[in-house]
Amino acid sequence: MARDVYVVGVGMTKFEKPGRRDWDYPDMVREAGTEALEDAGIGYEEIEQVGVGYVYGDSTAGQRAVYELGLSGIPVVNMNNNCSTGSTALMYCRQMIAGGLADVTMAVGFEKMQRGSLDLSSEDRTAPLDRHISSLHNLHEETASPVAPQMWARAAEDHMRRYGSTPEHFAKVAEKNHRHSANNPYAQFQDIYTLDEVLASPHIDGPLTRLQCSPTSDGAAAAILMSEAAVAKFDLGDQAVRIAGQAMATDFASSFDTDDARTIVGADMSAAAARSAYDMAGFDAADVQVIELHDCFSPNELLTYEALNMCEVGRSAELIDDGSTTYGGRWVVNPSGGLISKGHPLGATGIAQCAELNWQLRGEAGQRQVANATRALQHNIGLGGAAVVTLYEKSAN
Repeated sequence: MARDVYVVGVGMTKFEKPGRRDWDYPDMVREAGTEALEDAGIGYEEIEQVGVGYVYGDSTAGQRAVYELGLSGIPVVNMNNNCSTGSTALMYCRQMIAGGLADVTMAVGFEKMQRGSLDLSSEDRTAPLDRHISSLHNLHEETASPVAPQMWARAAEDHMRRYGSTPEHFAKVAEKNHRHSANNPYAQFQDIYTLDEVLASPHIDGPLTRLQCSPTSDGAAAAILMSEAAVAKFDLGDQAVRIAGQAMATDFASSFDTDDARTIVGADMSAAAARSAYDMAGFDAADVQVIELHDCFSPNELLTYEALNMCEVGRSAELIDDGSTTYGGRWVVNPSGGLISKGHPLGATGIAQCAELNWQLRGEAGQRQVANATRALQHNIGLGGAAVVTLYEKSAN
């Protein structure tokens, strides 16, 4: 039987525009990792395994990064799952404990990115997204914008055609998340924009404007995980947050054999991961108060409401219209500002989501605190593809 696993310490750097701060990835990990260790009140010598996630960088960069925290000879495993890399590292560390292979693990994610839109790093081999791109262009004419905004712009347009959502609905997501980030000192952006300002920002593709797109970012995040026995040993029951459910799903045939761009960008993956995580936890989105989800582009937030079963398919626009996903509503979604405003250093994003939700459940989120938060949901997705859904529950220890 799998053992219970708890998050007992989290830390992250402020997310920064690439090149704005004079630092390198070891500096980022030293800062985030030290904060997580201090939060848990333990030294690096207590860590038994480390999972490190990053997308851009040379092999064994994870080892070089965590050497800033200590040199104890323990296993350090590097992993890359595109934008869901951080949650993949978190899942690895949870599985080590749940399976009885460790009692104390550390998940780390970082990224040092180039400015501008993401591009392929190798042109002499098959592109990981070649099937996704081909499927998209079988449905829709190619545009001049980079591939990622093309994909979500077409998904947004398919949603509008089928269900009557409008460009204003997607812009409302961005307005909400920029507003939320004003209270997050870790966020790359802390400016508030009106709906009209979001709509009037430079056009990117389809209904997307610049303020509806996540930026490239530098930064790192870290989380310390423990078994129930280790929580008791280090007397961390008061701050332990249980990982109640967690699941990953990858692409289905529907990602490619489809007449709807929403499945190309992972709607079916997200829905499958959510169902599995809900089964493991014994509760679902209806039972949580706070959610961090992958709003790489504003349409993905509305698509994810549906994938997480927060509403029926096609009715997500109603949630943003009636304020269901902000303070005073049924949930608070992306209190951190989300990827759109907090920033999106790919390898760090999933663990930064974990950090935010742990602060929320511990009542330590300051001005962005969600009232009476006892359960939380995390959604992180990477095209190519992997979707990870994680459910957290405030510990009764």
